[in-house]
Amino acid sequence: MQPMPAKGYVAPRFGRIDADISEVEAAIDRSCDYILSQQHPDGYWSAELEADSMLEADYIFLHVLLESGDPGRMQRAFKEILRYQNEDGSWSIYPGGPGNISLAVKCYFACKLMGMAASEPVLQRARAWILHNGGVVACNTFTKIYLCALGQYDYDAVPAIPPEIVLAPNWFYFNIYEISSWSRAILVPLSIIYAKKPFKKIPSEQGIDELFVGGRENANLRLRMDRKNLVSWRNFFLLADRAFHIVEAVYIRPLRKLALKKAEKWMLERLEMSDGLGAIYPAMLNAIVALRCLGYSDDDPQVIRARDEFEKLGIEDAGSPDFPEATFRMQPCMSPVWDTALSVFALGEAGIPASDPRLIKAADWMLTKEVRHKGDWAVKVRNAEPGGWYFEFNNEFYPDTDDTAQVLLALNRVDNPREKLQHDIAQRAIQWLFAMQCKSGGWASFDKDNTKMIFQYIPFADHNAMLDPPTVDITGRILEMLANYGYDRSDKRVEKAIQFIFREQESDGSWFGRWGVNYLYGTFLVLRGLEAIGIDYLEPQVQQAAEWIRMVQNSDGGWGESCNSYDDPDARGIGPSTPSQTAWALLGLLAAGDNRSDSVAKGVRWLLERQKSAGDWDESTGNGMTRQALYTGTGFPSVFYLAYHMYRNYFPLLALTTYKRAMDSAA
Repeated sequence: MQPMPAKGYVAPRFGRIDADISEVEAAIDRSCDYILSQQHPDGYWSAELEADSMLEADYIFLHVLLESGDPGRMQRAFKEILRYQNEDGSWSIYPGGPGNISLAVKCYFACKLMGMAASEPVLQRARAWILHNGGVVACNTFTKIYLCALGQYDYDAVPAIPPEIVLAPNWFYFNIYEISSWSRAILVPLSIIYAKKPFKKIPSEQGIDELFVGGRENANLRLRMDRKNLVSWRNFFLLADRAFHIVEAVYIRPLRKLALKKAEKWMLERLEMSDGLGAIYPAMLNAIVALRCLGYSDDDPQVIRARDEFEKLGIEDAGSPDFPEATFRMQPCMSPVWDTALSVFALGEAGIPASDPRLIKAADWMLTKEVRHKGDWAVKVRNAEPGGWYFEFNNEFYPDTDDTAQVLLALNRVDNPREKLQHDIAQRAIQWLFAMQCKSGGWASFDKDNTKMIFQYIPFADHNAMLDPPTVDITGRILEMLANYGYDRSDKRVEKAIQFIFREQESDGSWFGRWGVNYLYGTFLVLRGLEAIGIDYLEPQVQQAAEWIRMVQNSDGGWGESCNSYDDPDARGIGPSTPSQTAWALLGLLAAGDNRSDSVAKGVRWLLERQKSAGDWDESTGNGMTRQALYTGTGFPSVFYLAYHMYRNYFPLLALTTYKRAMDSAA
């Protein structure tokens, strides 16, 4: 279903396929004015980062467990959950997607914790769907551990997450630095929770025994070894997990005290210079519970600060004519560095002067966020000087290569009076990026060579995000940045990255998108990187990719791709047209030398016709209380998706600007 036109929608103005360049220029001017109007007085941009209802459900869980929180906020979070129940009773991790069992169980439980009776139609529908899809036992490990804390699941029935994992030395094959940074930040405090096994008894009417197929008393909650393939890493880890449970049961834990101390120290160190642990929602929530499990009081400064940072992720919504009730929702994190870097780059490309005070102010703000301390990345990259940028307001331990590349692209569009300072910082960041290049030639996000596939078989690794391998989308952006700073194929590191990209191309010509949905995102970033670094657009890899983009264009002239493409290969490039994904497709085609095809003309016209009078675009679906942003950002494929509320604005601006430049060059 195509999204409905929003208020402020500008009616179609064209009677022909190709747009008059004056209309493109007018749209660019409106877009620049709108984006500049959203700049914070301190110089940065930071729009909402939207995700599914699991955040509100977990918010309610946390405050019920710790007997804390604002009852009014919890009630408003409860109303937010109710807005997004599907007709079949489930909840989805992205708009229009299928029901998700872990999310549905959490939302159901949150409703009961907030006093809703099981006889209510909302819960009757949800219960029927949950039981039909396997019940509570089908949930992932993280959900089950949260249920354990409120007495709704047995700790002995969940995969063990022993804190002893932090004791493995860095040179050992199995150590916490061989898993992704986000999993690390989530699992270390969760291992403390698992070891301490918090328990709060809740009233029986708030329980969820009815969600166990056949009843909880008859459900076999014990993990079973997969006997179909006895010789496998999966079963090795299952056997190890059983051993951990046996040790837990008989209290033979000689290293437990030492492990808890080290896990506590690790967590406390990373709470410094950060907006909460890892500056991401699940790690922050787990850290709060872990601190309380370790005996920190409610009024301890560490707990107070951790809670304050967590609550800052909340957004109070006073309501609208479509949905007049006030609600409260949580963000998974904040994105100021990312939004600022992309806004500055798009504005600079659109012709805002490099000496404009607003761009200089944004650049100066980004310079203050440069990382100058060694974080987790330095375990594998020991001799590199710290540099680069993170995603959030403060997250010193976790700079990432993607933000770093985009900030460098943005800084390159600004003539800063502090030229030497900006130059030195940029060069330091580039050298840090080269140090982070993986053996394959590509770049991952937070770590180097985080690719040991064996970790995906660990029983608690069912959140599908244990690793951080190199990806083509990040690598494409880094190539574009390097070209802007004078690098070319004569540099062996650049050539190695190009060959990595070529090896990763899909048979249909597209490239996978790890951090955006999905093949449209990966393909456009690769094509921009290849064009910038000097790959001829007539190369077969480039033309095959361009043909794929043209093939998946929608009949309305736009492009879209659903999150479903991560689960169904046949769904790649298929979905309702969105401003951000239409812009990506256009940017990909333009990078491939296509500025005259009907596909490009129709795509440009699609953007022009749907720009609102204020200069922005709408990227949502549904009506009234069910209206929701379409998700074009990726957290964890198949598990967690995002709606970046500025994607719908700075990417179309960049696409229209790039189109105008191409047309000017061809004239």
